[in-house]
Amino acid sequence: MTRRLLRSLPLRWRGLAAATAVAAPIAALSGQQTAGALAPARMARSERLTITAHLHYVTAKGSYLVEEGAASGPLAGTVKARVRIAADISGSFTFYPRGGTISGYGAATLHESGRYVSFGGSMKVLGGTGRYAHASGHGKLYGVYDRGTPRLELTIQTTGSLSY
Repeated sequence: MTRRLLRSLPLRWRGLAAATAVAAPIAALSGQQTAGALAPARMARSERLTITAHLHYVTAKGSYLVEEGAASGPLAGTVKARVRIAADISGSFTFYPRGGTISGYGAATLHESGRYVSFGGSMKVLGGTGRYAHASGHGKLYGVYDRGTPRLELTIQTTGSLSY
């Protein structure tokens, strides 16, 4: 970096510019990349979301039910869930919005009232793939199911924050 160009920079940037000018050629000679010199920056995105999923029974595996269905909201897509209903309800999910997947788990307390069972609890996003590879988040989940149907159909609504 020439002295003239260095003098044209604000004083607080001169040390960083000089260090970068020295580090970049050394890294290039050694075959290494400097952070930010060759790698594109990725802007993290964080949103508050409400997503509603209508799931239907697919199969049972041990004490877990496998459910899947459509999700609506700002990130529409399909959802596959592995749900265990006992004294409470818990399970894991994979959400398939356009551009990747989002995975996590949730747990809730059941509130029985005759034929219909409602539940409320929390969920946590653990990661994803594609544009959601660095996904994380948490929120609340609410839902209901009808015990009178031969096939268990769940309606679940989640509200919370998602960063990716």
